[in-house]
Amino acid sequence: MLKKTSILVMRLNIKQMFQLSNEVLKISVKPKGAELCGIASVKNDNQFMWHADPDIWGSFAPNLFPIIGALKNDQYTFEGKTYNMPKHGFVRHNDDIKLVKQTNNSLTFSLIYNEALLKQFPFKFEFLITYTLNNNTLDIKHTVKNLDNKAIYFSIGGHPAFKCPVYSNENYTDYNLVFENEETAQTYVLNMDNGLVTNQTKPVFNTKNSINLKPDLFNEDALIFKDLQSRKVALVSKTHGEILNVTYKDFNYLGIWAKPNAPYVCIEPWLGIADAENTSQKLIEKEGIIKLPQNETFNASYSIQIHEHHLG
Repeated sequence: MLKKTSILVMRLNIKQMFQLSNEVLKISVKPKGAELCGIASVKNDNQFMWHADPDIWGSFAPNLFPIIGALKNDQYTFEGKTYNMPKHGFVRHNDDIKLVKQTNNSLTFSLIYNEALLKQFPFKFEFLITYTLNNNTLDIKHTVKNLDNKAIYFSIGGHPAFKCPVYSNENYTDYNLVFENEETAQTYVLNMDNGLVTNQTKPVFNTKNSINLKPDLFNEDALIFKDLQSRKVALVSKTHGEILNVTYKDFNYLGIWAKPNAPYVCIEPWLGIADAENTSQKLIEKEGIIKLPQNETFNASYSIQIHEHHLG
């Protein structure tokens, strides 16, 4: 059992950064969007997150709410009124999200509706995200509270980007995503012009339960899975074995993505999906949308476990 966990608020490039550590792992969280931006070994400083190179893709692990992916024309309708919403929603670049609770092994951030957000999203809500360190595992819990006098509708998800390859003597193609169960699922193809989901599917599994990472794997954008049997996937190196795994029992969609030829891979648990090409644009009819009744609270968690072999 680990006995020592610490919380540190540090200054990095003049901006505040929150850190949490125990005897094996340390994490960093940016205030903007409460974005996870580092998971590293305490003993050997191995870093497992992508470094958000702005010339390639300048994010680490955006939090997605209240939509996943793109809307048709960046718009949706609710009760006859049209609203504008950017890709992946408004949490990921939000400066209003605040640290509201910390314990010896967790950090909780909150974003509450305001007048500006009500113009994009006509619901009164509180969004919370909690990062909890337990040994070599980081648990990420999403909570949505309905503060309105009516049901609210939303999607929610994660977008963590993992360094790949992790070690300097490896190549991207030395890595596979290995799923816990045999899979027959195919990826749903995105329309590259508008980011909407088509009805076209194609096979991407190289074996019954694995996908080999290749520089051109994401030439047609993200892999999108609607019907996986697995709720756990591991990033596995041919040379160094399993690096980490992501368990997503509360999420029924999964995205896999990177910029082509970039040294990272995103493993994205989703509750929701980008608009389909034939969308009605009505929020209540959107695929994967969650309906949360008045006064109720919604929770969904996923976890990232770093294999002990890489922790020194």
